[in-house]
Amino acid sequence: MKNKFFLISFLPALVYWYLEANYPVKIAASVGIMLAIVELVLEKVFLKHIHKISIFNFFLILSLGLLSVFAGEGIWFKLQPAFTGVIIGSLLLVSKFRKRSFFKQMMEDLQPKQLPPDWLIEAIEFHSGLFLLVYGLFMSYVAFHLSTSKWLFFKTAGFYLSFLVFMAVEIFYLRYLIKKHALKNRFFNHINNQR
Repeated sequence: MKNKFFLISFLPALVYWYLEANYPVKIAASVGIMLAIVELVLEKVFLKHIHKISIFNFFLILSLGLLSVFAGEGIWFKLQPAFTGVIIGSLLLVSKFRKRSFFKQMMEDLQPKQLPPDWLIEAIEFHSGLFLLVYGLFMSYVAFHLSTSKWLFFKTAGFYLSFLVFMAVEIFYLRYLIKKHALKNRFFNHINNQR
């Protein structure tokens, strides 16, 4: 069911893309807002709860959609993924400097048998924050300079393809960090054993 819900989350962007091409922006943005409400309801029905990120995105779509309706400019609605990326990316980066890891809190809430080391969680969180911040800035460029069809691609499939590339690079980099960390530990253990 989660896989089907994942596809439903594309619905507001797909419908907005179609409506903007065929109807006034006010209609496209209004329907986009209504579909964001439907998405929240479906998430509650199918997943039995609503994620905080979904609530955050809903209020972004609502506020930016209303700006689009009143201004008659679709750019506001299309800036939603840019704002999401910049805000969430910035929050992840700030949490590193505040020494309060959002990822660690999420993992602790899941209550796994064993947590990864703090330095590894912090590295993943920092890199994810950078990725989301850069992608958010890129999406603002897309919203202002590219067609709605290209915006739709980068908001949906393009984001997930970019994230897969990011994760592939991240895995190789984390493997390097883990090996480096293991070598450092072996070196210090060897020094301590010789004392």
